[in-house]
Amino acid sequence: MIKIGIIGDIGSGKSFVAKQFGYPVFNADIEVAKIYKKDRKCFIKLNKKLPKHIITFPVNKKEITRSILSNPKNLKKIIKIVHPLVRKKMNNFIYKNRNKKIIIFDIPLLLENKLNKNDYFLIFIQAKKEKVIKNLKKRNNYNPRILKILKKSQLSLVYKKKKSNFIINNSFTKKSVEKNVKLLKNIILNK
Repeated sequence: MIKIGIIGDIGSGKSFVAKQFGYPVFNADIEVAKIYKKDRKCFIKLNKKLPKHIITFPVNKKEITRSILSNPKNLKKIIKIVHPLVRKKMNNFIYKNRNKKIIIFDIPLLLENKLNKNDYFLIFIQAKKEKVIKNLKKRNNYNPRILKILKKSQLSLVYKKKKSNFIINNSFTKKSVEKNVKLLKNIILNK
């Protein structure tokens, strides 16, 4: 089984690129949303740590955002509770897809949480800053202050790029991304 980690800046198009491979994708953001929606134990832990902020179940993303904005240290508290659950889901995903030729990981903190082993191919998604910002502004939860806090919890893009086996320049056109993914898929499958 070949494991591919898709890394890059917030809003660079990692999820879009991951889907283009046509293999199972573990998307950490989607899994976190499911945890917030369905996991009552997670809510109880978050409520206990951040009682002024996390008060409704299912966990409301706006409450998470407000708690981080009120004190950036709250992000670490949230991560400490949520990440072990994401890791468990990731391990289940790997097991469930153990017979697949390739599996893809779209995990924003893949390197930061040391989730990738040496056998991962890392693909860095590079995109122009102005296109990334334009892309982010389309999201209904866009908040420049929260982005700044989240970026501080991540390794630098220079470091991520250096650690990568491959780089895809995302011009945010489907045709160009599909072409790059097809090329990389052939290279990786023939290694």
